[in-house]
Amino acid sequence: MSHKSSFFLTHLLLLLLVVANLLWGSVHLDVAEVGRVVCGQADPQSTAAFIVLQSRLPQLLTALLSGAALSVCGLVMQTLFANPLADPSLLGVNSGASLGAAVVMLALGGTVRVADGMLGSTMLTIVGAFVGAAMVILLLVVASSMLRGTLALLVAGVMFSFAISAVISLLSFYATADGVRSFVVWGMGDFSGVTLTQMPLYALLVLLPGVAVGVMARPLNALLLGPDYATNLGIRVKRVRTLLLLLTGLLTATVTALCGPVSFIGLAVPHLARLFLRTADHRLLLPFSAVLGANVAMLALLLSHLPGERGTIPLAAITPLIGVPVVLYILLRNRH
Repeated sequence: MSHKSSFFLTHLLLLLLVVANLLWGSVHLDVAEVGRVVCGQADPQSTAAFIVLQSRLPQLLTALLSGAALSVCGLVMQTLFANPLADPSLLGVNSGASLGAAVVMLALGGTVRVADGMLGSTMLTIVGAFVGAAMVILLLVVASSMLRGTLALLVAGVMFSFAISAVISLLSFYATADGVRSFVVWGMGDFSGVTLTQMPLYALLVLLPGVAVGVMARPLNALLLGPDYATNLGIRVKRVRTLLLLLTGLLTATVTALCGPVSFIGLAVPHLARLFLRTADHRLLLPFSAVLGANVAMLALLLSHLPGERGTIPLAAITPLIGVPVVLYILLRNRH
């Protein structure tokens, strides 16, 4: 299959998944109703307009942006560390976000008093998760400037994760049952955390670092040949590595803060992209991984909605079913 055919098919699938997610849900809406809402011809106060504009469309756009961001991060991580099993959670950014959320839900009880009253649990959790992830990113940037080689940085990230897990365990031990329950639910992942009014800001926080990563396709191609060869080509390896860590960390922090930890998309999608395109050129892999990741995230969103009024199931129960077979295939393929 040619590269053009692969891109065409993934965009076609993207369009089909957009339509499917707008139509599918606990409340049945026909195509005509959804079409009128999307085209702005429906009554803004109608039930159909409320369901589409306040629930299904924001979740769809969140899944699209989050899947694309995590897939690009996974591809960059796998190239940067020359490790096919690297993903956005490898360096502890997800753990940092989890620590921020844990402090809010387990230590502060989900609310905190500010000048004008109480800051609600949802917004406070988002702020806490982002601050926690940002702290880990800062530590990684400092470590990147002090450590030689990606292996040492990888070990540092894993150690950060272990230390953060210990703190979260301690907070959970002394927390209330309601706090632990809230933290567990947040940790299962959800694409409903961004409203339509918040969507422009979320899109900006995802697209700006994403475009910056896309501009760095040439240095990423050089890094495939090894740091010494990349240096001979005029690539400042240490600076590129630090910048890529910062950008992917910001993307991961944004997605995790608003959606919770979303596993396996960043790990599995880059391998699917290489499988379809049969190339290592990041000028093709980066945009293709983004579109393919958006497809996988929207497929997970679609599968999370149970038929009828049975509600939804968490993303943590869906994404491993997609990612695990891909990872097993890669392991079996590379066993020789």
